[in-house]
Amino acid sequence: MPGLDIHHLPEREEDIDFSDIYEKHAVTQEDDFDNLVVVDGAPIVDQKKEEKLLAVLTKLFTKGAGPIKEGGLWMPLSPNDEGKMESKGYLFIEFETNEAAHAAVKNLDGHKMSKSHQLSVNKFTDVEKYNNMSDEYVEPAIAPFEPKEHIKSWLADEQARDQFVLYRGEDVSVFWNRKSEEPEHVHSRHNWTETYVQWSPLGSYLSTFHTQGIALWGGPSWNQIVKFVHPGVKLIDFSPNERYLVTWSNEPLQPAKFPAGAPNPFSEYDQGNQVVIWDVKTGAMLRSFPSVQDNPSKTVHWPMFKWSKSEKYFARVVPGQQLSIYEAPSMGLLDKKSIKISGIVDFEWSPGRENDDKLVQKDADVLAYWTPEVGNQPARVTLMSVPSKEIIRTKNLFNVNECKLHWQSNGHYLAVKVDRHTKTKKSQFSNIEIFRLCEKGIPVETLEIKDPVIAFAWEPRGERFATITSGDPNYTTQPAAAQQQQATIKTALVLYHLDRTSKAGQTGFVPFKTFDKKSCNYLFWSPKGRHLVTATLRNSSVFDLEFWDLDFEPLNTAGDAKSSAASSSATQVQLLTTKEHYGVSDIEWDPTGRFVVSGSSMWRQAGDHGFILWDFKGQLLFKQNIDKFKQLLWRPRPASLLTADMKKKIKKNLRQYAKQFEEEDLAAGDANAAKLIAARRKAVEDWYSWRKATERRVAQERKDLGKELIKSADEGKSEIIEEWVEEVIEESEEIVD
Repeated sequence: MPGLDIHHLPEREEDIDFSDIYEKHAVTQEDDFDNLVVVDGAPIVDQKKEEKLLAVLTKLFTKGAGPIKEGGLWMPLSPNDEGKMESKGYLFIEFETNEAAHAAVKNLDGHKMSKSHQLSVNKFTDVEKYNNMSDEYVEPAIAPFEPKEHIKSWLADEQARDQFVLYRGEDVSVFWNRKSEEPEHVHSRHNWTETYVQWSPLGSYLSTFHTQGIALWGGPSWNQIVKFVHPGVKLIDFSPNERYLVTWSNEPLQPAKFPAGAPNPFSEYDQGNQVVIWDVKTGAMLRSFPSVQDNPSKTVHWPMFKWSKSEKYFARVVPGQQLSIYEAPSMGLLDKKSIKISGIVDFEWSPGRENDDKLVQKDADVLAYWTPEVGNQPARVTLMSVPSKEIIRTKNLFNVNECKLHWQSNGHYLAVKVDRHTKTKKSQFSNIEIFRLCEKGIPVETLEIKDPVIAFAWEPRGERFATITSGDPNYTTQPAAAQQQQATIKTALVLYHLDRTSKAGQTGFVPFKTFDKKSCNYLFWSPKGRHLVTATLRNSSVFDLEFWDLDFEPLNTAGDAKSSAASSSATQVQLLTTKEHYGVSDIEWDPTGRFVVSGSSMWRQAGDHGFILWDFKGQLLFKQNIDKFKQLLWRPRPASLLTADMKKKIKKNLRQYAKQFEEEDLAAGDANAAKLIAARRKAVEDWYSWRKATERRVAQERKDLGKELIKSADEGKSEIIEEWVEEVIEESEEIVD
């Protein structure tokens, strides 16, 4: 104490000057306790095992948090009842940085070292805070309830209309479809997304892409519901029931480079990963994965993770090595190990539903995968039951170039399109191997096709499928992936069905109709089946759209019993119409199967951007040319809540409902006509009002200038007569067969 005089001591303690002591023992910024943590729950060991335990803990905290100061790990020891020194179950760790201490609390609090030892990690500075907590319970304030908007509110539309999202220029808009009338605007935003938009599978959310991550929007007011931080995200994929979201970025995660204060759900464990799985309801990050590709320079195979119909499992392929199946929501490997499958290329989950009595494997999820030929080992298609991992069927294949797995929508059939080559490898052809999962033993049927199959598609919920084949020699020069522009090649449309008329009682898939001399290269089934659109897309000279009805019922044969008895599936296929949309690049069916949109996107075409709305018969309903048109996507609908009996009753009384709908359509048409006439009359009234006001103003100006017009003798006796003349410009009559 400065200038202490023993003869003149301070009378009170408050008068004593401690400044020199404070200065001598001052705690500098470098000596604070923010980089110190307290760890509880550590194993209690004796002095012999102390060094080994400290080594394990040092490795754990260095990897999970950051570097520890030299000599910065201290574990107190004390004698036990037997007089031997042993640890107390807690220790202190001093890190080199405050950030490392924060990471230790975030990443390792709750870490299980064993079944009976779970670590509790807290900052040293929090000990005093927790020690000073009041023992008296104070009931927390409950925030007032704020009802959230219904994310499926659009399904309650009185007219049962469907919505679609339109992306043009920098604007994203949502519209109601109004058939032949201009779509009704719902909501728009400028720069709503930076790359493109995407609906969730059931239509609950609209996804927008941003530099920092993904945002989901919905509800009547289109507010942001949840966002996911993933810098540079490029691709996303939802699980079938919208519970989980998978995001991918070509930029590896670097949690340390996140700005201070910015949301950062990642830890050191996520360093370098590119794929993240999220919980859609809570927005929580569940797990991240590294991106596994056989050749990083090639295009990413998406979706990288594929979900089972039940959402209990998801899986991915490590090309040529293994199949990894994970469980949800734990995100851990099924049975804690991957399945080693040499040469594996691709796989697909069955879309079959649980407890489907028709399926052989009705209580389990099923997936199919294929492996190529390696040496003397043939190519192979395998069906596996999950979670048992039991192989339930295999099929060997030879001279294979490529396989594509196509499940029927109910999971009752699996079609494997096999691209094969002759022994000389000079020509190619295709096989279709069909696995029947509703029959004992899962028999496999082989369809040999002399030409390569360039397109294949099952009829939704049906037992028919369509193929497009080509024997054109120019086809082999076409790249496998769709390009911006393709040359025109000659193709054939072939339709197959399950023939149950065999006298031997055997059933099999057979072609029931073939259409040659076509140029189509894409197939688009209606979501409800029956109707099919074949299109020539992304072509430099042909832009045809063909509308087919596979259950056409001619009116002139309805009463002809003999003709009806002789009719077959082949006679029921009808080409309804052929249309052309210049520059067409995309086709989109609406969820009801009543309407289809053809679009010409600036992403694929140089000019004539816009879209055309057709009905399922190919009749043009609405056309709009849009500069910088990019994307149009129908909003998906969830599965109907109606039971099979309720649907059957509706179909039975359809004529009664049809009258009601026709009256509503007529009323809407009359209302629109009345609205148009009223608008025209208002325009005429506005014109006369403006004219009279102008006449009065001019008359006043003339009067002020002394140039007032002299009234004629018969003023006031004139009468204005309006005459409306209607003229028919053109009238045509068309006879429909």
